Amino acid sequence: MEAKDPSSIGIISVGGVRVGPAEGRAIRMPRAQLVTRKVGSDQTGGAYSLFEVTVGPGGGEGPHIQHREDECFYVLEGRFGFVVEGEQIEVGPGSLVYVPKGVLHAFENASETTGRMLVSQTPGGAYERFIEEVGPPAAAEGMPPETGEPMGDDIRRLAAVGALYGVEMVSTLP
Repeated sequence: MEAKDPSSIGIISVGGVRVGPAEGRAIRMPRAQLVTRKVGSDQTGGAYSLFEVTVGPGGGEGPHIQHREDECFYVLEGRFGFVVEGEQIEVGPGSLVYVPKGVLHAFENASETTGRMLVSQTPGGAYERFIEEVGPPAAAEGMPPETGEPMGDDIRRLAAVGALYGVEMVSTLP
């Protein structure tokens, strides 16, 4: 059996997917996020989507509710503050935060350095299409996330596009 290069993306003969460490579709999102799709809903029969999310210091996602999918965050590097239905927690590497659909939540990189998480949505598709529509494509490597808050036009665009995909932007946390 000939060994395959483990860093190359491709379809495994039994219908699986292989994605290397620096591969996937990278998208720049507001608030210092680089979101790289590792496995899309088109590859899982709609079952789930999986992303590697790189977040600059102070970056993250503002308060929102995903009405169509559950979301799971697994921290790889850094420390992240989460607010889930008004409860504040801070988690580090190896920690997992699960947010069921319909639950208000937000997160922020609480580290002074870049943090990384694996983030999945079940079922896949809606949130995946949302980020692909609002975020411009970006190079997966060598592109440090920007810092800062989204501007007014960005927030309005996020809210308008989010409504199409069951993502409700909320202006403040309880």
